[in-house]
Amino acid sequence: MATSVDERLAQTFVELADTLVIGFDLMEFLHTLTERCVELLDVEAAGLLLADGRGALQLVAASTEQARVAELFQIQNDEGPCVDCFRSGQVVSISDIRAGDMAKRWPQFAPAASEMGFAGVHAIPMRLRDQVIGTLNLFRTAPNGLDPAAARAARALVDVATIGILQERAVRQQELVAEQLQAALHSRVMIEQAKGILAERHRETPDQAFLTLRRYARNHNRPLTALAVDVIQGTADIARSSSQAGTRQPPQAQAGRPTRPEPPSGPPQ
Repeated sequence: MATSVDERLAQTFVELADTLVIGFDLMEFLHTLTERCVELLDVEAAGLLLADGRGALQLVAASTEQARVAELFQIQNDEGPCVDCFRSGQVVSISDIRAGDMAKRWPQFAPAASEMGFAGVHAIPMRLRDQVIGTLNLFRTAPNGLDPAAARAARALVDVATIGILQERAVRQQELVAEQLQAALHSRVMIEQAKGILAERHRETPDQAFLTLRRYARNHNRPLTALAVDVIQGTADIARSSSQAGTRQPPQAQAGRPTRPEPPSGPPQ
């Protein structure tokens, strides 16, 4: 690789590193990666596949329409160097897709790739230790392999991209956990306030008030926290449930209440 290319490659690493830190935009990051691969590695096109939550490959970036079609063709037909690369976690490098053994290996993809104008494919797994999250795929129109220096540079770019994607996922997961925790704490405060209001209104214990709140939420298909907010704001009219209304009060509560005389059981004299 010429010195100017080495300098451009170094600039690309700086550019990608800046993307990791400042205003990280995953899609912009991945499209930048495919574009830089075409600029620096003597390939005509590049595509990037990532595994979704179910482990199925999805196309996320492609430098050209032909690369996009080639990637989608592999996913839809479940065959091709990129699919094999993802499954094995190893580099799959094909010098000439038109060779006879390639047609046997990928009977649908090999002729389709040739018709699209591609001869060579170099698929690199995006992996960290045993975790493979996708593949970066380089397409050439000439029937020869990727230059060893270019292959090493591609491997380095893939490693940077893998770190960036995993970092973005870790940050997103941390933010999600923090949001869920904050939401849970907020919900707990709302529910405790609503319990206190219902306990005072119905002259019942906080535990009984909570049962009343939950029963009403289930019967009316309402989220518990949303119902608690309505109780606090005074927009929910929750009557004491019949099962709670029939609950006997503690003896000390009964002792302070006057009793009504029972009507005579026999006929009047």
